[in-house]
Amino acid sequence: MSELERWMSARGHRCEAAISRWLPPQQQFPESLHRAMHYAALNGGKHFRPLLVYACGEALDIPEERLDGLAAALDMLHAYSLVHDDLPAMDDDDLRRGKPSCHKAFGEATAILAGDALQALAFKVLASDPALDASPAARIRIIELIAEAIGSRGMAGGQAVDLESEGRRLDPAELEAMHIHKTGALIRASVMAAAHCSPPLPETQRQQLDHYAKCVGLAFQIHDDVLDEIGDAHKLGKASGADRARAKNTYPALFGLRESQQMAHDLIAEACTSLERLEQNTDRLKALASFVIERQA
Repeated sequence: MSELERWMSARGHRCEAAISRWLPPQQQFPESLHRAMHYAALNGGKHFRPLLVYACGEALDIPEERLDGLAAALDMLHAYSLVHDDLPAMDDDDLRRGKPSCHKAFGEATAILAGDALQALAFKVLASDPALDASPAARIRIIELIAEAIGSRGMAGGQAVDLESEGRRLDPAELEAMHIHKTGALIRASVMAAAHCSPPLPETQRQQLDHYAKCVGLAFQIHDDVLDEIGDAHKLGKASGADRARAKNTYPALFGLRESQQMAHDLIAEACTSLERLEQNTDRLKALASFVIERQA
């Protein structure tokens, strides 16, 4: 196991422990809903958004204990989005990370409510976590950033375009906008929310971090598109080729596999170049950027 893999594993476990502290006990009324929330939020995964939080914190000398609540909230929001994405009315996936999707394990109604409850709990954490130790203005800005990232101008909006455009070819600008919103917005917010936990950064440094996060977010979704074409279903934890079967708009469908891979590599190079202008030690952020296009799932 590489040093990066050890670091990622340790922070993933740290995030899961934080989520466990905030989730209601499974035995507490209503039990079925709480079991579904645990099932969805503690179902493994890369914890990539929390990893970005911790890596940004490392660069800005923010103690990890101050970031645990933020990391947990972002992972709960990501889990909520996956629960809803898997529903028959959305992407209609029966598997998630090699296990039955939440709606397959608990039924559609409970899965919908579990996603709703995880979203609500995430904002409770952001609003009330005492360890976050941000000024009132910074806490409000963090909540505002994340709320916009998952709403109609972010993740939900991108998903809406994805669903509406099935069977209709998007042009390159439309495809990029969809990906930036559907996947990139929450990744971008993860970095910038962590940055708001430090004393205010100079505007140029804030813009450089933001550009890094924008490039990483788009590259992440492009690589997901590539993995859907050539990835190992066992490693992916779900069937491959689903995007092609549903005539979804993807980078390989529009540009071809090789060009899509090159685009993702170019975006990661651009992200790392953006970090070169920062005074802080950004090695961990650069390593996570490279991981985006090296991962197999």
